[in-house]
Amino acid sequence: MDRRSFLKTTGVAAGATAASAVAAPAIAQGVKELKLVMAWPKGFPGLGTAPERFARRFEAATEGRYKIRIYGGGELVPALKGLDAVQEGTADMYHSAEYYYQGKTPAFSFFAAVPFGFRPDEMDAWIHHGGGQELWDELSADFNVKPFLCGNTGSQMAGWFNKEITSAEDFKGLKMRIPGLGGDVIRALGGSPVTLAGAEILPALQSGTIDATEWVGPYNDLAFGFYKVVKNYYYPGFHEPGAALGLGVNRQLYESMSDADKAALQACAVAENNIDLAEFNAKNAQALNTLVNEHGVNLHEMPDEVFVQASKAAKDVLADAANADAITKKVYDSYSAFRKIALEWSKLSDQSYMQKRALAEG
Repeated sequence: MDRRSFLKTTGVAAGATAASAVAAPAIAQGVKELKLVMAWPKGFPGLGTAPERFARRFEAATEGRYKIRIYGGGELVPALKGLDAVQEGTADMYHSAEYYYQGKTPAFSFFAAVPFGFRPDEMDAWIHHGGGQELWDELSADFNVKPFLCGNTGSQMAGWFNKEITSAEDFKGLKMRIPGLGGDVIRALGGSPVTLAGAEILPALQSGTIDATEWVGPYNDLAFGFYKVVKNYYYPGFHEPGAALGLGVNRQLYESMSDADKAALQACAVAENNIDLAEFNAKNAQALNTLVNEHGVNLHEMPDEVFVQASKAAKDVLADAANADAITKKVYDSYSAFRKIALEWSKLSDQSYMQKRALAEG
C-alpha cells in the first residue's frame, strides 16, 4: 500500500471514529431524563403501578426521547409535597390526588373527590366535555403546573373503624384519617380528621393515634394490612365516590415539548386513566374475599342515617369552600352545574339498570 492510499484509508477510519465519538454523546444529550414523584410507595398496587405504566408508555410513544425516573413517596420529597416539588423544579412531574393540596386552595379538591360528587365516568365527562380541564389548567397555572387525569380508584369504601358505627353520633370525637373535603364533613359530624400519607396510616392505627381510617378499597387496603389492627370494614364511602388521580407536569417542561410530544403525553395520561380504573375494578372483589374469608374482617354497610346526616353536612362544607377564594367559587359553580346534568342521566342509565339487574337476579 502506498503512502497516499494509506493516508486516505486511515483518514476515513479516523473520521468515522471521531464521528462516532461525537454522535454517541449527541444522542445521549437528546434524551430528556425526567423525575416523577408520587404520593404513594413505589410499586404499590394500583396507585403506584399507574405512574409506572404511564412512564413506560410515554417513553415508548416518544421513541425514547424521554426517560422518566420514578420516586416513591418520601424518596425525593415528602409524599404529600408533589405539587411543591414540581412548582419549584425539584421534580418534573408528580402523581397524586389533588386534595392533598387543599391547604393552598380548596379548589384542588374538586379535581380529586367531592363528597356525594362525581363517579369516575361523571368526572371524565366534566373534565373533558364540561369545562373542567380549562378550570384545572387555570388553577394549576398559578403553581407552574399543567395537570392531567391519570388514574381513578373507582368507588371507595367508607373505611376501617375500631368500633361499630350505628349512627352519625358515633363520629363525635372520632379521630379518623381522611383528607380533603371528606375530612371537612367528618369534622362537621363532630370527628377529628387527620391527613396522613398512606405509609403512615398503619403505624397510626397501631399506636392509637387514630381510631379509624379510609384509604381506597380492598385491593389497596389489603396491601397495607389494616386488617391486622382493625376488623370493622364499612361500605360504601360517601367521601370519594370516584377519586381521580392527577398527573402534574412542570409548565416550562410542558411548553418546551413539541406538539407531537404534548399529544403523546395527553394520550398516555388518558390511557392510564382508563387502565388504572380497570385494575381497581378487577382486583377489588378478589381482595375483599381474602379480607373477609382469610383474615376475619367484619364487613358492614354504613347506616342510611349516616349518609343522610353526612349529605346535609357536605352541602354546608361545599358552600363554605366555595367562599374561600375566587377560583374555588368558579370551580364550585361549574362542578355543581354539571353535577345536576350528570345525575339526571346517571339515574336513567346506570342507576336504573343496576337496580333492574339486581331485581332480575333475585
